[in-house]
Amino acid sequence: MTSRTTNQADVIPLRPLPTADPAPRDLSRGLPREPLWRDLVGEVLRRERRAQGRTLKDVSEASRISMAYLSEVERGRKEASSEVLAAAAQALGLSLADVLALAGERLVSLTAARTRSRSRSPGTASGHRSVRTAGPVRPTGPMGGVLLAA
Repeated sequence: MTSRTTNQADVIPLRPLPTADPAPRDLSRGLPREPLWRDLVGEVLRRERRAQGRTLKDVSEASRISMAYLSEVERGRKEASSEVLAAAAQALGLSLADVLALAGERLVSLTAARTRSRSRSPGTASGHRSVRTAGPVRPTGPMGGVLLAA
């Protein structure tokens, strides 16, 4: 009696597989992970483009950015330079400050949600404290409400 076995190997994907969970988690703590700036900016550009009913090709041509690269920026796969972001913003009828402000607002809302998750999760008594004080921070500065700090 012979048995035939097949060669089987574990396949490790080069990129992580997309999850059904819209908020990726920091697996070490079970909390939503810190959002990436490139994801936020890409989300703003894509949301604006779709709200205007424009195609990727249309915005690509207007901004003189390749369609493939613009798609990668929108999906948060590429960290775009300020020149690329300004060109994409202008093609959408926005300023670079508008795009950055919208991304900043999204970051604040995601960070607030993350802070709420952290305060509900066990282990908040681990010595970590919140950086935020009472109320939302409304920076003012020479760029019309956008304050850049190092």
